[in-house]
Amino acid sequence: MPNTKSAKKSMRKSEANRKRNYVVRAKVKSVIKDFLLLTKDKKVDEAKKLLPEAYSTIDKSVKTFVLHKNNAARKKSRLAAELAKIEKAK
Repeated sequence: MPNTKSAKKSMRKSEANRKRNYVVRAKVKSVIKDFLLLTKDKKVDEAKKLLPEAYSTIDKSVKTFVLHKNNAARKKSRLAAELAKIEKAK
């Protein structure tokens, strides 16, 4: 347990940040999961419509410092590669 007043405040602050970051991270994961399910089912049109939303969600998480910019770039690249793969197979 924190002993000083500043340590108590720091603990409150880190807990609030953890909760906020969890929400953002969960949103990113769910959008990616939805996209991957569409690509798995070979639904190219729906996947193309969801890709900008996925990019936007990932970019917002970078803006709020939840994800590192390189991590976000890697995620976006993998989504684009997955879409290209199913388009090519079509």
